[in-house]
Amino acid sequence: MHADPNQPSAQPTYDPVARRVRTFGATVFAEFTALANATGAVNLGQGFPNFAAPDFVKEAAQAAIAADLNQYARSAGHPRLVNALAQVYSPLFGRALDPMQEIVVTVGATEGIFATVQALVNPGDEVILIEPFYDSYPASVIMAGGTPVYVPLRGPMYSTSAAEWVLDMDELAAAVTPRTKLIMLNTPLNPLGKVYSRGELEALAAFVQAHNLIVLSDEVYEWMVYPPAGHVRIATLPGMWERTVTLGSAGKTFSVTGWKIGWAIAPPRLAHAVLMAHQWIPFAVGTPLQEAVAVALEQAEERRYFDWLGATYWAKRNRLLGVLQDVGLTPIVPDGSYFIIFDTSTLDVPVPAGTRRDVAVCRWLTGEIGVAAIPPSPFYSGPHQHLTDQMARFTFCKTDDMLEEAAQRLKKIRG
Repeated sequence: MHADPNQPSAQPTYDPVARRVRTFGATVFAEFTALANATGAVNLGQGFPNFAAPDFVKEAAQAAIAADLNQYARSAGHPRLVNALAQVYSPLFGRALDPMQEIVVTVGATEGIFATVQALVNPGDEVILIEPFYDSYPASVIMAGGTPVYVPLRGPMYSTSAAEWVLDMDELAAAVTPRTKLIMLNTPLNPLGKVYSRGELEALAAFVQAHNLIVLSDEVYEWMVYPPAGHVRIATLPGMWERTVTLGSAGKTFSVTGWKIGWAIAPPRLAHAVLMAHQWIPFAVGTPLQEAVAVALEQAEERRYFDWLGATYWAKRNRLLGVLQDVGLTPIVPDGSYFIIFDTSTLDVPVPAGTRRDVAVCRWLTGEIGVAAIPPSPFYSGPHQHLTDQMARFTFCKTDDMLEEAAQRLKKIRG
């Protein structure tokens, strides 16, 4: 008996989904943003600014579109943007950056992460991820056929400062094997707000060189560093330029996360490798928005924009720190980024069977208190997720009015 060609074919007897994506689910940000929307909670969960981007940045984008800069850009980056990036970063890196060979513009820093891993990691290579990590790191490694290897930062039980969380170099050494290729570094660190000191980075640099490794340094919060901390770029340390890819982000820097403009800065051989992957992912990034970011960077120094940005976030950080302390949620004071991890051990929250405590607490904060938080456990591997049981994360990249509304709602915690 022949099959009827007009009938739909039977479902395949095998799983058509590639193994590399079978374990992926919706991100924690999707879950808690949906919950915040459904409950009317003040969303201090997802880290995107809810205030307007600077007028001079928006006006530059409008002018670029009006000037008909609307066709494909150069794959490695719109010339005006890579030249502006070279002008801004050359003094910071202590070298004259070649805009045409040492900079690649990407679809946000997230594509920069993905393209760099695709460019440098072979199937079977191991990549060390320092916990807590940005959640796209392990996904990028798995998509490349690599193996994530996790080493957590360790902090005291009752920590009150992100600087107290340190990398145990013996634990790091134990994680290295002949297959280790890359270490992913995030400073300032999301979600903890740690800014690695020069001494810490010097120890890491010596370790990397001793084991002939490469560093992917995610520095998207570089302009959000709070005194007395200072941002040190690992690529500027002796012997590290040749083995470091540094990532930056216009979304974080100019409060335009929806534009998805990022960049990778690296020596020519590594930058070319990133470009070879990038050309097959998006090929190029939106031209008028690249032009606008270039104009913004060209004007940033004259406008003292980076100083203003740091001071603005410093004030918002301090405001939220005071609120948390007032309601008995002891914060871990961040030295950078726009996130605060805080201690939830004083909260008596029911934890359903099969649910992690930090997830239950954040659902309770969102639904019962009306302020959305993010549980930190998705930023850790399974064996280390217990480290987050008493923690939750807020962001403070919000308007003062929104932070004030969150403060009023959080007062319900103390009765």
